[in-house]
Amino acid sequence: MLLLSVNKLAKSYASKTLFKNVSFGIKEGDRIGLLGPNGAGKSTLVKILLGQSEADDGEITFKKGLKPGYLEQSPLFENGDTIISAILSKCKDQYDHMADAYTLIAKLGLSEYGEDFLVKELSGGWQKRVALARELVLSPDLLFLDEPTNHLDVSSIIWLEDFLRNARFTVFMITHDRLFLQRVATRIMDLSPQNPDYLLDVGGDYVQYLETKEQLSLASQRHEKVLRNTLRREVEWLRRGAKARQTKQTARIEATHKLANTVADLSARNQRHDVGIEFGDGFKSPKKLIEAVHLEKEYGKNILFSSLDLLIGPTTRLALMGDNGMGKSTLIRVLLNLEKPTSGTIKHAEALKFAYFEQNKQTLDPKKTVLKNICPEGDYVDYRGQKVHVRSYLDRFLFFGQRADLEVHRLSGGEQARLRLAQLMLQDANVLVLDEPTNDLDIETLDILESALKDFPGAVILVTHDRYFMDSVANKILGFPIKGSARKELISFANYEQWENWFLLEASKDPVTEKPSVDKAEKKQKLSFNEKFELENMEKNILKLEETLETLKKESESAEIQTNAKRLTEIHLEMAQLQENIDKKYERWSELEKKSGS
Repeated sequence: MLLLSVNKLAKSYASKTLFKNVSFGIKEGDRIGLLGPNGAGKSTLVKILLGQSEADDGEITFKKGLKPGYLEQSPLFENGDTIISAILSKCKDQYDHMADAYTLIAKLGLSEYGEDFLVKELSGGWQKRVALARELVLSPDLLFLDEPTNHLDVSSIIWLEDFLRNARFTVFMITHDRLFLQRVATRIMDLSPQNPDYLLDVGGDYVQYLETKEQLSLASQRHEKVLRNTLRREVEWLRRGAKARQTKQTARIEATHKLANTVADLSARNQRHDVGIEFGDGFKSPKKLIEAVHLEKEYGKNILFSSLDLLIGPTTRLALMGDNGMGKSTLIRVLLNLEKPTSGTIKHAEALKFAYFEQNKQTLDPKKTVLKNICPEGDYVDYRGQKVHVRSYLDRFLFFGQRADLEVHRLSGGEQARLRLAQLMLQDANVLVLDEPTNDLDIETLDILESALKDFPGAVILVTHDRYFMDSVANKILGFPIKGSARKELISFANYEQWENWFLLEASKDPVTEKPSVDKAEKKQKLSFNEKFELENMEKNILKLEETLETLKKESESAEIQTNAKRLTEIHLEMAQLQENIDKKYERWSELEKKSGS
């Protein structure tokens, strides 16, 4: 059932077009992930759908009686809100929703704090759970979420993934967390001026979206090449001095002008403006940068970590994993000698220099302009031993023209993160310390930052809840114990998968809830008549789908289709949906054979 439909939506600010001609529908049961570069208008689009902002053009049709909900990126609460009062704060008749509120308190794990616990005393992750309960108590049909994983610890993200996968309501979320998208989303939308009509809509998970986007990108580049060659021939014809005396010749000249405009538009869509992140290698790093021996840190009676031996060299890519408040940032400060350990020793190399990306970006002066934050005096910055004009340097970070003259408090979170990275690149360092650098960055910038960190000749110490990014960069993970554990030693892991397997095992060791499990797969089961029929015809049905897929593939490679961007887009989307269907059929085949004992 269609919950809402959008037709030719458009929105501009001043002279900048965010998007136009955007059309799509949201069906009941969809779990949609909305992607796009910073500044593409994702949050604006959601606000328009929620009625909090108006479109310049287009129309939105809602299912009668549709009840939407909205989980903001940074939820707001009243100063004296308790858990129960916050959850009921949007209810017209709180008594009618009281039972649902208590059910949600239990379901979302808030019972351990109690209904009268002050929300302001909770961590950001638990506040997000309260905000989620505040929306769910109203029984929404469609829940919008804006960067739901930002500022959550990893255990909360894992919980949220499981919760949304099993939700009965429809989900529409803005997120750049790639593993979260892969595990939760069943449909991906990409809002970007590089897409035809600004929106690419792919049925399937994040991997299928990547494959479709790559196919469309290559097809668009081939299309541009074909049109450029045609345009070159037409221009050569005009230069030979052909006279426009006949109707056909006049029409050909007009067609050439239209073709030139089409090529220019296609070229603009295919052009990418990437952030130029490249950390310096101004000096040679010693083999031992930081050495920690029997390190321990205690606050009052609370031991954060103990018995820690750690050696950090130029090739170290160390990630710290654990819940908020477990001591990750404290360990970083101790390793950098910004805070003293309770016991143990820290040795630094004489040549040690570090650059520190703080989680709250407090190094930025919000009242100063972008330019003055980078270059307080004069017009040039010293970048890797060379004088570079500050505006040219800022162009690398997409602060073109007047954007460089904006005060920092007017920038988006992603732009502030880019600016802080621009500051770090001007520092000589052989240790980069990055505390949540990925919050608010779009996927394209994350990819570039990832490559820059891999190429950096010094050490990297990383705290991030973006598990895809962390797994791509880190070669060692230090895991903090889960909350409530008596053990205070940190455990070393080679990758994120190892850590998650350990975490899920530790989390299951609750003596109250732990019960012997029965492997249902081992029970003998019989196929129903319908399942038998389905199994007998499965191979034949898969073959038909694969034949259709091969036919579409051949059609997409034909010269005629290569010059028809609209049809090519349709074909690639059909191919992606077919492939998804084929994959599901194979999974179902395996499931039925296992059940039948084949």
